[in-house]
Amino acid sequence: MTETVAVPTQNEILTRFPGQVVADTRPGYQGYLVSTKFLLQFAMTIRDELGYDYLSSVTAVDYLPDGKLEVVYHAYKTTGGPGLNFKVQVPRDQAFVPSLVSIFPGAEFQEREAWDLMGIRFEGHPDLRRILTWEGFEGHPLRKDWHEPYFEEDVKPFKARWPDGKVYRAEDVNPYHDNLQYPKGFDPEKWTPLGETALYGGMQKLVHGGDTALKTDQMIINLGPQHPSTHGVFRMVVMLDGETVADLKPVMGYLHRNHEKIGERNTFLQNMPFTDRLDYISSMSNNFGYALAVEKLMNIKPTERADYIRVMMAELTRICSHLIATGFLLNDLGAFFTPALYALEERELILDIFEAVSGSRMMCNYFRFGGVSRDIPEGVLKMVKDLVFERLPRKIEEMDRLLTSNEIVRSRCEGIGVITADQAVALSAAGPVLRASGIPYDVRRAEPYSIYDRLEFDVVTGSHGDAYDRYMVRIEEMRQSVRILQQVLKDIPEGPVLSVKPLYQVRVPAGEAYGRVEGPKGELGFYVVSNGKANPWRYHVRAPCFINLTSLGPMSIGQKVADAVVILGSIDIVLGEVDR
Repeated sequence: MTETVAVPTQNEILTRFPGQVVADTRPGYQGYLVSTKFLLQFAMTIRDELGYDYLSSVTAVDYLPDGKLEVVYHAYKTTGGPGLNFKVQVPRDQAFVPSLVSIFPGAEFQEREAWDLMGIRFEGHPDLRRILTWEGFEGHPLRKDWHEPYFEEDVKPFKARWPDGKVYRAEDVNPYHDNLQYPKGFDPEKWTPLGETALYGGMQKLVHGGDTALKTDQMIINLGPQHPSTHGVFRMVVMLDGETVADLKPVMGYLHRNHEKIGERNTFLQNMPFTDRLDYISSMSNNFGYALAVEKLMNIKPTERADYIRVMMAELTRICSHLIATGFLLNDLGAFFTPALYALEERELILDIFEAVSGSRMMCNYFRFGGVSRDIPEGVLKMVKDLVFERLPRKIEEMDRLLTSNEIVRSRCEGIGVITADQAVALSAAGPVLRASGIPYDVRRAEPYSIYDRLEFDVVTGSHGDAYDRYMVRIEEMRQSVRILQQVLKDIPEGPVLSVKPLYQVRVPAGEAYGRVEGPKGELGFYVVSNGKANPWRYHVRAPCFINLTSLGPMSIGQKVADAVVILGSIDIVLGEVDR
């Protein structure tokens, strides 16, 4: 992936698809506008002939003043290089778009999200149900004309807070005393949850082969949403044949708070601490991705010292996340809390550093457009050096020695939850889930950002695509993060940590930008649209935990029900990012 990858020019794209594809010439926009009728053919062509085999992101934008909805796609080559951004526009009152699930199966959950929150119906989708809200929910909340019961104004700061100062509690003026509304005529006594009927009705039956098959009962069970093995308020609906998983569908949204609607109400700067609350284990990485997206729109770059500090914090975050993933995977295997506590001890030492530089251990709010909020305090670099050169290499080695060859770890993880390389790419898997299947795709190498192009490290891959390889990839990635940190600590320059004047409010030029980083769970992307005002017109998070769950069903079919718990643990999800 370090080699130069051929990228088709705009003229080659337009010549190849005359009349069906046009360049997006709006000021500040990139990519192409594709006609709705030609979308499927265009998607097949870019995958099969141009090599864009990885559909990373699917989202939508409501251009209410123009009466249009726009579906936005970002596709990449797993060999590396810049992406291909293409869009489809439809009238708001006739929002029908062909589904790309038959070409890119990884679009399944993302299209369901766009239907749920934007009301775009994807024709040909195999299971088009709501995914983050409940089936009785009224309206599509990311549309610009949808207002929740607590609605005050379209953007912050709300005048009731500033400058008027006439604050009141929104729940006091709502009949339900909650941010809640029901469809007109809704009667909970008569309501039938159609979504549950559709969910259970769509479960596959396992077809027995041969007369010698053991006759077993088939039943549907729910694991979660309140269950210690689901890592939060998350549910797996499982069709069982005896103890064998015939089908599995994840059900999420129990923690959904419409993070993106909040983000479009906030100012650009107010969104930075909100990114902390996505994958709350990886606050610094979340800040990183959002800062890159807005910096693209503002056409600014951080200072040299800030770039080094950013990478330092991102790699410490990766170690933190992988420690948690490894410790709690062992919990799922039955090693109740002993390995997790060993992992948490090392994480606490890294959180000491986060607290020293940002003032907070988890919700760091440390990055700013153009750099970071403050320099590293005196004495903290020595703490980092002691960790990186002495303690962490020793502790990672100890964890490897105690766990990797453990008989129970191997017997419960080897050959469990397998997805092939082709499946992983098709399902838009990211991070260790993708690389464990043998695909050496890492955004830090595929499309380097910050100072990663100057650093030496290996992209870690597996060869079997099972739960054991996902565990092994994370162990080795911690070693590579230590390797990166050692280079950063040797080369970090002196100088300022912010390239622009600190501002309470920033004005971002009109246009679109997609900023992405290789977070601990995979590609974390932020798609931001600005109309030139203080608040983003569109703010979307490409959440790797959410998209990686697309693989959960295919990984689990044919496995035992006890293995479903291990498979989920090996994917490594955080529900704050899944549900947003």
